[in-house]
Amino acid sequence: MQLIQTLQEMQALSQNWQKDKTIGFVPTMGFLHEGHLSLVEASTLQCDTTIVSIFINPSQFGANEDLSSYPRNMERDLQLLSSYKVDYVFIPTAEDIYPQFYRTWVNVEGISEVLCGASRPGHFRGVATVVLKLVNLVNPDLMFMGEKDFQQVAVLKTMLSDLNLHCKIVPCPIIREADGLAMSSRNTYLSGETRQQALCLSKAIHKAKQLYSQGIRDIKILLQAASKIIVDNNAEIDYIQFVHPETLLPVEIAETDTRMILAVKVGKTRLIDNAQLRA
Repeated sequence: MQLIQTLQEMQALSQNWQKDKTIGFVPTMGFLHEGHLSLVEASTLQCDTTIVSIFINPSQFGANEDLSSYPRNMERDLQLLSSYKVDYVFIPTAEDIYPQFYRTWVNVEGISEVLCGASRPGHFRGVATVVLKLVNLVNPDLMFMGEKDFQQVAVLKTMLSDLNLHCKIVPCPIIREADGLAMSSRNTYLSGETRQQALCLSKAIHKAKQLYSQGIRDIKILLQAASKIIVDNNAEIDYIQFVHPETLLPVEIAETDTRMILAVKVGKTRLIDNAQLRA
């Protein structure tokens, strides 16, 4: 496993990828957990070469968000990755990614302005910009991303398609703790009571899926049942929406491919989760 720390080294390497080899890429912000590692494993199984990036992207954090406190442990991350068939770990600096007088940004209109985009203005501008830069540097064929960040996957799929890039996203299933909580680096903020409260997200999803399996298709009924679980657990709803999986536009009647997406604040920690209603 080779460490790459400069943009020039990464670009020089990627320009010489063999055309008959499949290049897999897993972009991360570090503090790796089993969700990230499932993406790494998928890449190593499907691709000839796997590159993992570790970069906490400052441009996707808002002014009052947790950039300074976001969990970090590079030594642990590298130790975890060493157990997989990772060929390269790319660890750029913020100064290299965003040099002085940096002024170019990527906006994916519409789809990035709803859901988390409405709650976190500018977030997806930062995500799309850094991922475009990383894709240009790494030049992968496939990029492996978790479906926990469902809107992020949708935004980046749109960007790659609109800009005619050859890289394709491989969405991978959400990895959950034994009790149902979707794995996230931010789960480290949870302890004691807030850790138990956080289960309300997966419980709300389970309730909506249960009602759907019983024939309920009215979104108002599904929303009411899910909201009650969140409120009863003293958590704060940012949003709960039932949307079309590609446009992310809200639907009034649940269909087989309808996606339930929610963001909830538990204590001081904002968590997201989602699921397709049909099992």
